[in-house]
Amino acid sequence: MMISKEISASPDSLQWQSIDWKSVEALVLKLQMRIAKATREKKHGKVKSLQWLLTHSRSAKLLAVKRVSQNKGSKTPGIDGVIWNTDARRMKAVNQLSRKAYSAKPLKRIYIPKKNGKLRPLGIPCMIDRAQQALHLLALEPVSETLADPNSYGFRPNRSTADAVDQCFKCLALKKSAQWVLEGDIKACFDKIGHQWLLDNIAVDKRMLEQWLKSGFMDKGLFYRTDEGTPQGGIISPTLMLMTLAGLEQQIKSTALKQGARANFIGYADDFVVTCASKEVLEYDIKPLITNFLLERGLTLSEEKTHITHINDGFDFLGFNHRKYKGKLLIKPSKSNTLMFLSNLRELIKKHATLPVNDLIKLINPKLRGWSNYYRHCVAKQVFGYVGHKLFQALWYWAVRRHPTKSKNWVVHKYFLNRKGQWQFHGWQKIMDMDCLFNLFQIAKVPIERHVKIRSSATPFDPEYQEYLVKRKSKRQARNSWVDPALTAL
Repeated sequence: MMISKEISASPDSLQWQSIDWKSVEALVLKLQMRIAKATREKKHGKVKSLQWLLTHSRSAKLLAVKRVSQNKGSKTPGIDGVIWNTDARRMKAVNQLSRKAYSAKPLKRIYIPKKNGKLRPLGIPCMIDRAQQALHLLALEPVSETLADPNSYGFRPNRSTADAVDQCFKCLALKKSAQWVLEGDIKACFDKIGHQWLLDNIAVDKRMLEQWLKSGFMDKGLFYRTDEGTPQGGIISPTLMLMTLAGLEQQIKSTALKQGARANFIGYADDFVVTCASKEVLEYDIKPLITNFLLERGLTLSEEKTHITHINDGFDFLGFNHRKYKGKLLIKPSKSNTLMFLSNLRELIKKHATLPVNDLIKLINPKLRGWSNYYRHCVAKQVFGYVGHKLFQALWYWAVRRHPTKSKNWVVHKYFLNRKGQWQFHGWQKIMDMDCLFNLFQIAKVPIERHVKIRSSATPFDPEYQEYLVKRKSKRQARNSWVDPALTAL
């Protein structure tokens, strides 16, 4: 055994384990901040030379390999079947990460189901291609963060859907706020972006970008060319899409002002809303502007998903319903998302009819936590109570079906505990030879907390916002450490 351990601890493996990641990150951030500063000052030549310096630095290569070899998709290989699952392989990959003689391999095409039942195509790059994209993303992100629309919240560091939803509240909540909303959706955004526009306008190594765009994909053993769009599944693709839409907010606001109206833009990835006091300005000025803006980039609006709505009728955005009731704006979980979540829970319970109770709770709890964390910043208390009630009913039917010969009183005492007049589903687990309760997450007890939106102009590559973002991150971590008290009461 001693010999095998010595053999496994190769020089490459030891070298990877000895890396001081804080120093590596600090060096990369320093260069990124210089790129962002040059972008703000519109020194395009300097941006290009600093990007070259960054993509050829060992620190950036280390971070790129670390990201692609330790994230969620690191165990999924591309068409070559290679994965970097050991420290020695990661270190060798850093040494191989060179621009010279690099040639991007075709993507592996897979399909994942969408909410509407259709399939979404994904392209899985090989590990070396992912690492190259991650490396050049380090150089592109300071540019994209500097140029991105202030109220665009998708695929950006330190931003979330909660920020976008709170911005909607700020734009719509007051009595004097805009009453009309344009709900926009871009049709097949990733699949349709024009290659030539990207090559002409994105500040990244053109030779590398063209290889990723033109790499093609393999599907069922056949090779297909890619003449448009960015690969869904590519690390750099979300940032390319973000930069494709940059500038739309400013154009919308300028157009509205020319017509004597004010407009607000809130975007998240390829979904966006535009608020305005005038329905006519939205329909005859802003919508044609958006159509022309997208057309230049090879994109089109989805007619079936693009609507102009009055705030009193309400609209759904990012899974939230925004609507005014007697002049008061309430943002709630959307009805469709709530019903879909309950349907998924019922399907899960039905599928595991014979599963031990503890294992079933272990499957349900992460789903309840994730869903409630997503919605706990809006008017969701009543919905949480409704979900908890419907889940109780589903679990009651599950428990009764398991024991058809037992009385309902017996089932109650085996699976449910009465706590202050509320019945709670539970199991038992051994902790230090003691029988302890193992409880279902109590979604109805999740506290509602108002989300504090990030400043629209804040970016991690501007020294002005460094301290602000650090404080914000620590406050968010403290808030997210909330634990359901029922889970700790063993």
